[in-house]
Amino acid sequence: MLDSLLDQLARQRGIGDAYHNFRGELLHISRETKTAILAAMGCATSDAAAIKRELHELETGRLRSLLPPVAVVHPHRNGVTLAVPADSLSREIAWRIATECGTEVSGRVRAGELPEHERREVDGRWLTRRDLSLPVNLPHGYHTLHVALDGGASESCALVVAPLACHEPGILHDGGRLWGVAVQLYTLRSERNWGIGDFADLAAVVRGCAEQGAAFVGLNPLHALFPANPWQFSPYSPSSRHFLNVLYIAIEHVAEFGHCAEARATVRAAGFQAELARLRATLCVDYPGVAQAKLRILKLLHAHFRRDKSAQTSARVAQFQAYRAERGESLRRHALHDAIDEHMRAVDGHRYWGWPMWPDELREPTHPGVQAFEREHAGLVEFHAWLQWLADEQLGEAQALGRQLGMPIGLYGDYAVGVNPSGSETWSDQALYRKGAGVGAPPDALALKGQDWGIPPQDPNVLMAEQYRPFRNLVAANMRHFGALRLDHVMALFRQWWVPAGLGSIAGGYVHYPLDDLMSVLVLESERHGCLVIGEDLGTVPPEMSHAMDDRAVYSYRVLLFAKRADGSFIAPDEYPRRAIATVTTHDLPTLRGYWSGGDIDLRQRLSLYPNEDTRQHVADERVRDRHALLGALEASGLKPVAASAAPDAYTDELARATHVFLARTASALVVLQAEDLIGMPDPINVPGTNEEHANWQRKMACRIDEIFGRESVRALLRDVDSARAAARQD
Repeated sequence: MLDSLLDQLARQRGIGDAYHNFRGELLHISRETKTAILAAMGCATSDAAAIKRELHELETGRLRSLLPPVAVVHPHRNGVTLAVPADSLSREIAWRIATECGTEVSGRVRAGELPEHERREVDGRWLTRRDLSLPVNLPHGYHTLHVALDGGASESCALVVAPLACHEPGILHDGGRLWGVAVQLYTLRSERNWGIGDFADLAAVVRGCAEQGAAFVGLNPLHALFPANPWQFSPYSPSSRHFLNVLYIAIEHVAEFGHCAEARATVRAAGFQAELARLRATLCVDYPGVAQAKLRILKLLHAHFRRDKSAQTSARVAQFQAYRAERGESLRRHALHDAIDEHMRAVDGHRYWGWPMWPDELREPTHPGVQAFEREHAGLVEFHAWLQWLADEQLGEAQALGRQLGMPIGLYGDYAVGVNPSGSETWSDQALYRKGAGVGAPPDALALKGQDWGIPPQDPNVLMAEQYRPFRNLVAANMRHFGALRLDHVMALFRQWWVPAGLGSIAGGYVHYPLDDLMSVLVLESERHGCLVIGEDLGTVPPEMSHAMDDRAVYSYRVLLFAKRADGSFIAPDEYPRRAIATVTTHDLPTLRGYWSGGDIDLRQRLSLYPNEDTRQHVADERVRDRHALLGALEASGLKPVAASAAPDAYTDELARATHVFLARTASALVVLQAEDLIGMPDPINVPGTNEEHANWQRKMACRIDEIFGRESVRALLRDVDSARAAARQD
C-alpha cells in the first residue's frame, strides 16, 4: 500500500513514473528517487499516514477552491475549471472579468449547465469540477476573474489571455530568409575596451554586421553574475536572469564619466593605463582584474552622480528613479543581494561564499535584519541598482542602433535554463526554488553517468501558486531589448530531470511542468515585446514539446553538424524546416576548424574525457566518415572546395565559405554564423563535462573587431552568405 500511495503523491506533484532513455528503453523511476524528490518539494513521506495527509491536502485544495490560483486561456482553450459542490448545481454562478486596461466583461450561468468532467467525495461531501466557457474575443493580457456562487463562495484568480502563436517579424511571414552573426560578448577585443567585450563593442559589431546585410547579432546570456565574486563567471550559472552583467558596461560611455574629473584622472594615470593594456593583451578574460578596474571607476562615477547638482545630473537622477520604479521590488531585492554579498565578502570572503552562508538575519529578504542593512548601507544598495540602470541603458542603445541601421531583428538574446543556487534569484524567491535537488540530464551517449548542472529547480506547484508571475517576469525582463530570444534547453518548459542531493545524476527523475500554460505566457510576452522566440531543442525532444513548439510558432534549432540521415549522409538544404534557426555549430561544440581538423578529439583526450581508447578511436573514425559525407553534400550543391579532393582533411577559407553558403541555402528562415568560424579559430568556447580543466567562458577572440570586419575573406564570406539567403528566398 505504501508504494501505491507514494506513486499517487508523486503523480499529483508532477513526478513521472517512467521515461525512455537514449537507447529507447523504458526505465521506471525508483521508489528511492520519488521519495527524495518529494522530500525536496517539502512533502512528508515517512509513512502511509503522512502520505495520506499530503494527498488529502492536495485533493481538498483542488476540489474545495472554487477557482485555481491562475487560469490560462487561448484560441484553442477558452474554458476555466471551477470546483462546485454537487448540492449547489441548481444555483447560478456570476462571473466577471476585470481586464488590465480597466474594462469589464461579465455573465451568469446555472452551475448544473456547465460540462462536468470529475465528481468526487471529499470528507463526506460530493464535489464536482466543471468547465466555464469564457468569451472568445477577450483582449490579450493579464486580467482578474471573479466568480461567485449564489448564496455560496466568492473567489478571484489571475486570468491569462494569450494569443496562439509567438510574434514573427513581417519579413519572415513574407518568405524572407534572414541571417546574423553570434558573438560571445566577453570574448570581443578592441583598442578601447578594458579587457572584456562591452556594450560599446557590441555596438561596433552591430554596425559591422548591418553593413554586410545581417538581420541580427546573437549573444551569449548577459545575465547578472556576482560583482563581488568575479571568479564565478559562467553565463549559464548566473546570479539572476532578471538583470544584467555589469562588467559589460562601457565606462567611457557612461554620461557621468565626461563630468567626473577624478575618474578621468584616475583612468589617465600611467599605472591604470598599464593595467588596462595588460587586461586587453591576455588570451583569456581576467575577470577579477576587469572587475577591480571597472568597479573602482564606477564607484567614483556613482559618488559624482550622488553629489552633483547640475541640471544634466538632475535629469539623469529622474531617469534613474523612473527605472527603479519600473523594475520595482525585483530590482530592490537584486541590489540588496549584491550589496550584502559585497559587504559579507569584505568581512570574510572565504566564509561567506553566498547567501546560504550569510548570518540568519540576512538570509531572508523580508527579515528585519535585511531592512536594517538597507537603511545602514543605502548608498551601497543604490550603487548596485545604479549599475543595473547603466547596463540596461547601454544594452537598449545597442538594440536601438541595430533597428536604426535597418536590422529586422537587431539583438538576439539568450535565456539560461537556470541559476546559481547562491545567487540573487534564489535568494529573492526561496519558496520557488528547491535546494534539495539540482537540474540535469539523464544518461546519454555522451554522458553515460548523466549530468547534474548544479542549478536548483523551480517547483511547478509553487510556480502555479504564484500565478506564473516568476516566469512572466523573467521572460519580460529578457525581452526588454531583444528582437529574438533563445530559450536554453526549451524542454524544461515540459519536464526537468531532478537530481536529488546525494543520489547522483543517474538516479534522477523527470518532474513535469504545465507546458500549455507556460507556453501561453511565453506567447503573450512575445506578442507584447515584438520578440521572436527560438527554443534550443537539441538532444532528446519529447513529442509533446515538438508539437507545442509547432503550434506556438517557437522556432527550432538545427545544427549542420548533426543534420544527418540514418546512413550518415548530410541532409540537403531544402530538407531543413522553415521555422528554425540553422547554424554550423554552437558554443558547446567545436568550432568548424576544430571539428574539421579533429582538434576537439585531441582536446577531449588530453582532458581525459573518453572512458577508454576504443571510444576515442570510434569518434575519430566517425569524424573521418563525417568529413567525407559533408564534402559529398557540398559537392551535391555545387560547392565542393577545389583543394578538398587533394587534401580532404585540410581546413581552408574555401571550405569555410562553402560550408556557410551551404548553410545559407537552407530552407530555414534564420541562419546564424559563429564569430569564431568567420576567422577560423580552432579552440572551443566551452567543453561540456569540464570545469577548471579547460578555460570555459574565458577565451577571447583571436583579433579585434575592426580587424575581423576589415578582412577581405570575412567580408567576401558575408557577401556570399547574404546573396545565398536572398537567392534562397526567391526560390
